Amino acid sequence: MFHILVVDDEANLRKVLATILRKQGYEVSLAAHGEEALALVQKSKVDVIVTDLVMPKLGGMELLKTLAQTHPEIPIIMITAHGTVDSAVEAIKRGAFDYITKPFEQSEIQSVVEKAAKTVQANKKNVHADWLRSRSAIIGNSPQMQEVFRLIDKVANTPSTVLITGESGTGKELVATALHQGSSRHPQPLIKINCAAIPKDLMESELFGYERGAFTGAVNSKPGRFELAEGGTLFLDEISEIPVEMQVKLLRALQECAFERVGGIKTTRVDVRLVAASNRNLEKEVETGRFRKDLFYRLNVVPIHLPSLRERKDDIPSLVNHFIEKYNHRLHKNVENLSLEALSMLQNWPWPGNIRELENLMERVLVLTEATQLSLADFPENMRSPPPSSPLPVDEITLVPQLKDASFKDIVRMKSAEVERELIAQALEETKGNVTRTAKLLQISRKSLQTKMKELGLRDENNEDT
Repeated sequence: MFHILVVDDEANLRKVLATILRKQGYEVSLAAHGEEALALVQKSKVDVIVTDLVMPKLGGMELLKTLAQTHPEIPIIMITAHGTVDSAVEAIKRGAFDYITKPFEQSEIQSVVEKAAKTVQANKKNVHADWLRSRSAIIGNSPQMQEVFRLIDKVANTPSTVLITGESGTGKELVATALHQGSSRHPQPLIKINCAAIPKDLMESELFGYERGAFTGAVNSKPGRFELAEGGTLFLDEISEIPVEMQVKLLRALQECAFERVGGIKTTRVDVRLVAASNRNLEKEVETGRFRKDLFYRLNVVPIHLPSLRERKDDIPSLVNHFIEKYNHRLHKNVENLSLEALSMLQNWPWPGNIRELENLMERVLVLTEATQLSLADFPENMRSPPPSSPLPVDEITLVPQLKDASFKDIVRMKSAEVERELIAQALEETKGNVTRTAKLLQISRKSLQTKMKELGLRDENNEDT
């Protein structure tokens, strides 16, 4: 049910409006002036506000100005007398949704409020779509990634500071974006800053801004990233690179939501949600004295750790398919899949650069290939050495053929059985059917081999040990 807040200093008009809107099925709250309205907005969720323009204590224009900063998603409808229509038009320019003039028809107020409610509903759908897109950009079905998704869903729409940890290239920026898109701050900016890319002597002015004349070259005042992120989210990547002397000022800004520009004396207050990330172990940085303990505790309110790619190798097929689809579209290619041999190679690569390294590799491969199926030959020579656990060559088998009636899991299961059968058959041929020697060659137990042979239809009188 939509919640409408009616703000007017005339008690009778408040009652009339409440009666009209409740008949439409809306939940209605009442306020006698702007200050009371602000208090109600802070206490409960309000979808639409209908307010008089001229009121004691805090008028409609001042209410609009305040809510534009704190709750820009709420449509505000102005009620005005004929003599103040120009002011209502000015309110529209400042962001009011619409205005009606006294005296008004019941159908008029119903129509305007209904239009505002539909706008709110459409915005919610768009926000949900943005949230789904940002979440879908993070790919993974492994247990480690399911835990990451659970934490994102739980803390996205909270004001709590989040510390994202993980090796370089694991997707920390994607998680920060998902946290912002999943919060009520999504209409406001997501400001990103890589602390490692900023010279130490410029860090303070980048974060907090500077006043004109603060230093040589400061010909004009400039806001910092905290001010630019007002009402939204500030993402500080590689936060371990912030100099120790700057960490004190950052801590104060987080605790008090206030700071001074470089060269300034005026304290600026901001409403910013902080998300930080580090590819270093900050607890160890604290032990060595390179990072302040109090700042670490302030940042580490909700920790989210991203596993390295080598810790979740089961996600590599999904990631590879995603990048094939992405760069097919971008590069106008028609790659359908890759061989099982190539997949095995990718799953056994150590991936020091994690997902970023995998994506860059897939883009390079797709740029250079003319094939519709990627094979070992399409990948760099230094990656092609067969892994120790694969002593026998494997014929090229399609990983993801375009089958209409089979699921991805069914395809993987069928192809895995084909590979197992081929490996065992080759080994049996090499050992002239000696099961014991075949088991040693395949590095599995004799009992496991016999079970596999029976499952795959390879067990007959010629397979007995000689």
